Amino acid sequence: MSDEDLTADHSVADETSADEISPDETLPDETLPDERAPRAGDASEEGGFVAPVAMENDPDDLFAGDRGVLDADIRRVLVRLLQRRYLLAERSKADWAVLIAHQPVIESRLNDLFVRLIVDHDRGIAYKQQVRSDELDVPILLRDEAYSRAETLVLVYLRTVYQRESTVGERQARVDVEEVEQTVLSYFTEIDGDLARRQRAVRGALARLRQEGIVEEETEGRFLISPLVEIVLSAEKLRELAAWLDAQTQEESAS
Repeated sequence: MSDEDLTADHSVADETSADEISPDETLPDETLPDERAPRAGDASEEGGFVAPVAMENDPDDLFAGDRGVLDADIRRVLVRLLQRRYLLAERSKADWAVLIAHQPVIESRLNDLFVRLIVDHDRGIAYKQQVRSDELDVPILLRDEAYSRAETLVLVYLRTVYQRESTVGERQARVDVEEVEQTVLSYFTEIDGDLARRQRAVRGALARLRQEGIVEEETEGRFLISPLVEIVLSAEKLRELAAWLDAQTQEESAS
C-alpha cells in the first residue's frame, strides 16, 4: 500500500454561496398566494372549522422577491447541512430537532442537488454524500479532499482508541497529545524531518481534526474523541490501514 492509500477521502461543499445553491423555482404543485387555502386562524365556510394548511402551501415571505416555500428554521438547517461537514445532535440540539421533524422535505431539497442525506440516529450525526452515477450526468457539488499522511495516521490512532474504549463499555474516549505523538511518530522516518518538524505535523493534524469536529480539546493537550471518527474511518478501512502499518513496522524492525 502506498502513502496515497493512507489518505481518507471526505466530501465538502464547494465554495458556493447560499443564494447560488438555494432553488429559486417554485414546486410544480405550488399555488399562487391568492389561491392558497385559508391560513391557520381563518374560518372556513363550514361552521367556522379551521382547515389545516400544508407548510409548503402557506409560506411567509422572508425577504423581497422570496419565492421559497420553506419556513425560516428549515431553510437555516438546510444551509447548515450544505455549509458544514456534519450536524451533531449533541452540539446543535435545535437544528437537530428541526431536521428530524422535517427530514423528508430537507432530503428532497438535497436530492434536487444530487446530494444524499445520511442521518445516523444512534450516534446523533447527520451528514451529506455526493450522488455519483454512471447512468446519469450528475454535476458534482461536493468535492473530495484527502487527508495528509500525518492526518491519516492520527485518525487511525484516534479510531483505534475510540473502538477500544467502546468495546469495554466506555461511552467516551479521550487522548492526550503526548500519547498521540508517541504512537504516530513511531511511523515517521528520517525523510519526515527532525523531531520538532514531526511533532508540528502531528499537532497540525490534531488541529485540523478539531476543526472538523472529530476531536474536541477539553483542556490544553487533552482531547475528547467524537463518534464522527467512526463515520470518517470505517472499521473495514481501519483494519486495512492497521495491517499495513503493522507490516511496515515489522519490515523496519527486520532491516
